[in-house]
Amino acid sequence: MPSLKDIRNRVRSVKNTQKITKAMKLVAAAKLRRATDAVVQSRPYARVMRQMLASVSHATDPSTNPLFAAADAPRTCLLVPVTSDRGLCGGFNATILRQTTAFLTDQAAGYERIVVSPLGRKGTGFARRTQLKLGRDLDALRLARHADTAAVLARQLVDDFLNTDVDAVFLVYNQFVSALTQNVVTLQLLPLSASSFDEVEDAPSDFIFEPGQQELLEALLPKYIESQILAALLESEASELGARMTAMDNATKNASDLIERLTLQMNRARQAMITTELMEITSGAEALKG
Repeated sequence: MPSLKDIRNRVRSVKNTQKITKAMKLVAAAKLRRATDAVVQSRPYARVMRQMLASVSHATDPSTNPLFAAADAPRTCLLVPVTSDRGLCGGFNATILRQTTAFLTDQAAGYERIVVSPLGRKGTGFARRTQLKLGRDLDALRLARHADTAAVLARQLVDDFLNTDVDAVFLVYNQFVSALTQNVVTLQLLPLSASSFDEVEDAPSDFIFEPGQQELLEALLPKYIESQILAALLESEASELGARMTAMDNATKNASDLIERLTLQMNRARQAMITTELMEITSGAEALKG
C-alpha cells in the first residue's frame, strides 16, 4: 500500500496536470470561436462559387478544359490528409489516419502507385512510421494565413496535374459539425467532374458572360480549387480545436475524479496511521500498569 507521503505527492501531481488541461481547454475554446466564425463565413463563398461554375459549365463544354481531363489509365494518385501539428486533440488525427489507410487499401487497384503528401506533422510522422510513399512536401508550402496557403497549394497541385506528374488528387480532412462531432470527408480535388456541378441547387442560368464562357471557365476553375482547399483548411482547424477542447474537458473531469479517489485513499491512510498510533499508546499504557 502506498505511503501517505506518496499519495499526497500524487494528488499534487494530478492537480498540477488538471491546471494544464483546464488552461488548454480555455485556450482551445477561445480559438474555436474565431475558427467557427471563419468556417461559417467561408461557406457562402464556396456555395456561390459552385453556383457560378455550374452556370458557366451548363453554357459551355467543360470537358475541353484540361482540369476535367481524366486519364484513361491513371498511374499516380496523390492523397493529401490534413492532420494537426500537435496531439492532445482526442481522435481528430486517428480518424484521418484510419481513412488514409482505408483509401490506400480500397484504391490500390485503380492506380499504379498512390503517394501521400500530408499537411500536418502528425500525418507526416505517421507516413514515415508506416513507410508510405511520400510525395511532395506540402508542409513546406504552408504560410501564416490559410488563404495564402490555399492559393500556393492550389497552384502547385494544378501544375502537378497539368504536367501529368499526378493523375488524380484527393483531400482527406475533418468537416466541422460541432465541438463534439467531426465528419471525415474524402474529396476528389482533381480531375474535376462536370457531373458534380449538375447537382448544384439554385444555380442561376440568366448570366450575361463577359468575356466568353470558355475564358471565364478557365479563370474560375483555379479559384474554385483554391476555395475547396481553403474550406478544407478552415474546417480542419475548427475540428481540431473542437476536438482538443472536448478532450481537455474530459481530461479535467477525469482529473477531478482521480483527485477525489486519491483524497479518500489519503484520508483512510491517515486514519489508519492515527489508529495505529493510538493502539501503540494504549498498549504502552497497559504495559506500564502491568
